Amino acid sequence: MGWEFFGSELKRRREEAGLMQQELGRRVICSGSYIGQFETAMRKPQLDVAQRIDAELGTGGLLGRMCKELIDGASFAQCFVGAACLEGLAVTIREHATLFVPGLLQTAAYARAVFLSGFPFAPAEDIDAWVAARLERARILDHPTEPLLWVILSEAVIRCAVGGSSVMSEQLEHIAELAQKRRVGVQVLPFAAGAPAVGGMVSLMTFDDAPPVAYEEGPMTGNLLDDPARVAQAEQMYDLVRTAALPLDASLSLIQYVAKEYASGR
Repeated sequence: MGWEFFGSELKRRREEAGLMQQELGRRVICSGSYIGQFETAMRKPQLDVAQRIDAELGTGGLLGRMCKELIDGASFAQCFVGAACLEGLAVTIREHATLFVPGLLQTAAYARAVFLSGFPFAPAEDIDAWVAARLERARILDHPTEPLLWVILSEAVIRCAVGGSSVMSEQLEHIAELAQKRRVGVQVLPFAAGAPAVGGMVSLMTFDDAPPVAYEEGPMTGNLLDDPARVAQAEQMYDLVRTAALPLDASLSLIQYVAKEYASGR
């Protein structure tokens, strides 16, 4: 509840100062809607923004100190929840997946297989709830054009038989269908490309009225990055991976070929 408390305290201090979100945003060099996202804990401010808000509201450094403590103590779960919430606000999402199909593209059977591999002794009702939550996230793709989703899959993602051949055949056919509908852009980074510039999963998100963010994830670790320099570095690394990946048509052909291999049991 740390960021929720930060947001409620920011709102209380702003209202006490008689400022609307737009006015406070103008004074600290960001948009009013960005201030609103801080107040609802949808986004966390960069430390320098929190310090500028302190200066405008005369809060004696309180918000800056809270911000630093929350950033330093951020957990994997907090970072993932924050990233999942931001997906619904993003204008563009660019992802690079090295081990698993990204959550937004997963079928129910594939998601179940992923959860069962990581939590083999979890109660069935927990697995069902996690799968349902993952499919709910993917509903943002029900919109015909927004957000713009571009995904780079390392070849290992389509070659690793998560859940078995039938699950993988269905999963790859689902990705191919989305690509053929031009709902998502999908590229495959082939084994022949060598070591990727990005060693783990990364998601880059942009917004209409707020700065971009990057989310990086490894085994039981996650980082939601707001710092412009680190986001720019993640974008540069993503671009390097993209240039090494197969073109869209070749990627689609490879995905369809591997899907047929799984379907035939090869």
